[in-house]
Amino acid sequence: MLKNAHGQNNLLSLLALRIRENSLLFVPTQSGGMEIIMDFIFPVAIIGGMGLIFGALLAIASKKFAVKVDERVPMIIDVLPGANCGGCGYAGCAAYAEAIVKGEAKSNCCPSGGSAVAAKIAGIMGTDALEVVPKVARVMCSGTNECAKSKYIYDGETDCYSALKLGGGQKSCVYGCLGLGSCVKACDRDAISIVNGVAVVDRDKCGACGQCVSACPKNLIELCNADISYMVSCNSKDKGKKVKTVCDVGCIGCGICAKVCLAEAITIVDNLAIINPEKCANCGMCAEKCPQKIIKFESVQELEDVDEFVRV
Repeated sequence: MLKNAHGQNNLLSLLALRIRENSLLFVPTQSGGMEIIMDFIFPVAIIGGMGLIFGALLAIASKKFAVKVDERVPMIIDVLPGANCGGCGYAGCAAYAEAIVKGEAKSNCCPSGGSAVAAKIAGIMGTDALEVVPKVARVMCSGTNECAKSKYIYDGETDCYSALKLGGGQKSCVYGCLGLGSCVKACDRDAISIVNGVAVVDRDKCGACGQCVSACPKNLIELCNADISYMVSCNSKDKGKKVKTVCDVGCIGCGICAKVCLAEAITIVDNLAIINPEKCANCGMCAEKCPQKIIKFESVQELEDVDEFVRV
């Protein structure tokens, strides 16, 4: 084997030369040792070190500034349906769960979950279970194509918001249902249909999620207690004379219903009859006397069976 002048291995010298030419990591010294070329190691070490430092700082900061979440919040979220429908009045199930824990909401506000979910939430919160009053969506308009006047023939996109941009919609009544189905598209339960130009809710299918309420540009849909069998099926705030020029069945605010109601359950607000369900005795006198026949009952007892009130 060949040796150099210092008695070192010629092969070692050739290897050193080859390493220098290719900028490799290790260079042999005269004594035969190996040195690390720092022009590669230094940047890697610096970047890696900075990463470790910043990672440690973030970990410390995340613990120091962490927002403590009440352990009951995720427990309530787990028992909720997860529909994020907004029927409870909050942005979603998580927001509702937080509101319950903060004491800002009751345990029985979830229409989709019903009494079963309310009982589970009450168990988590350590409170008494509250009864869930079933709700249903109702459309406060009776202005069908035959009853409501039109300003023009709409032939655009089948969407209430699109029609609304054209002079408030095709119907002359600014409060009336446009009947183009934005609420239908928003309903996941297929509980709404358009019948003769007006949205109609199928009570049996409605889950009271509130999606249709948000989707209606005219704010005509309300969530009402399902056991309420009466409603003023109109939302017009116009005076009677103007109402009659645009709709044959709109509430004219005449006040006859309020006068005949012995329970004093009806008031006229902004030219519109409002029924207080807590006072109403369900006698049906208002529906009978209404000249516009705008007060409607879905399920009402026969007037002949009402003994507490005297017919006017």
